Amino acid sequence: MKDSRTKSEEIKKTKFLRLIGIILLLIAIPELPYGYYTFLRIVITILSVYIIFVALGSDRVGWSWIFGGVAILFNPLFPVYLTKEIWVVIDIVV
Repeated sequence: MKDSRTKSEEIKKTKFLRLIGIILLLIAIPELPYGYYTFLRIVITILSVYIIFVALGSDRVGWSWIFGGVAILFNPLFPVYLTKEIWVVIDIVV
């Protein structure tokens, strides 16, 4: 019983963290200083990796693959350079 409650709490926490990620990605749509985009890459990567572990613990393998792709795309160590127009589309989709 305790294990299922913990999983439920983790899923609720990921919903809140996803909401934070959504807000940060929507803020990134207009032209902002480059430092914000670096900050965004770090935060989205950390959130994605956390959600991957929660998804794997809840046997939601599909979500772990999706957020794995997000983590790779937004990672700050090996950045993916795309045009602003493409990043706007990606921000909205993610």
